This record gives sequence, structure tokens and C-alpha cells, in this order.
Amino acid sequence: MSSITGWDTYYGFCGLQEQVGRLFEGSFPRRSDNLALAAWAPAVDIYQTESELVLKVDLPDVTEKDLDVRVENNMLTIRGERKFEKEVEQENYLRVERTYGTFSRSFRLPNSVDNEAIKADYQNGVLTVTLPKRAESKPKQVKVNVTNGNN
Repeated sequence: MSSITGWDTYYGFCGLQEQVGRLFEGSFPRRSDNLALAAWAPAVDIYQTESELVLKVDLPDVTEKDLDVRVENNMLTIRGERKFEKEVEQENYLRVERTYGTFSRSFRLPNSVDNEAIKADYQNGVLTVTLPKRAESKPKQVKVNVTNGNN
């Protein structure tokens, strides 16, 4: 589960995660080719505008019917499955680096999101989930009239 927070926090965590990964990379044997069929977690980009939050999820070779997008108790969950290609016999592969199988990503939504107006669009292997902000949470500008104290 992830919370949608500022980019700096996320970037800092990913940098730390990469450093720890590199530290242990040489200490343990590499995973076997069979483990490439293990569970995976698709990459997600999150950004916001004045009126909405947007998630873009990379899901190459996942069909729309294999996706499930739900919101429950302010938690957005994206589940699905990327199936191993059956057109080529597994023993004919020389190398398998892409990960296959089921996945699930969950994100805690801020209270500013209008859960009833969420939309999802899937094109060219990218799932775009648009989370509109509630009207009361959008920034407002109020013009303040300045008067002369003599009036």
C-alpha cells in the first residue's frame, strides 16, 4: 500500500531502495530464469493539477479484461494479470526477463478526491486513472478590495 505524497519523498525512498539493492546485489546469487515468472508490480507515475490527481500505470501486454480498478474506503486498488505468451513454447525461449503473473497496487487517497467521479482509461499499454478533486478542495482566488483609510 502506498500513500499519494509529494515527489521528493518518493524520489528519496526510491534512491535509498536502489542503493540497498546494489549493496546486496553481489552478495547473493542472481535469481534463476524460472523466478522471472514470479509476481510483479507495474511502474506508476502520479502527478496533480489544480483540479485532479492522475495515475499512469505501465501495463504492457495486459488486456483490459484482465484489469480490475476499485475504490473502497479511500483506497484505490489496481489488480490484474500479465499472462505468459502461449504462442511460443516456453522451452524455446533463450531468455525471459519480463515478469508475468498477477499484480496488485494500492494507494491511499486523500480526502480531497471525489471518489464518485474517478475515471480510468486504458490505451497502448498504459492505464490512466483520473481522480478529480472535490470542488471545496480546489484552490480559490478571492479578490480583496483595498480602500483608502480616509473613506
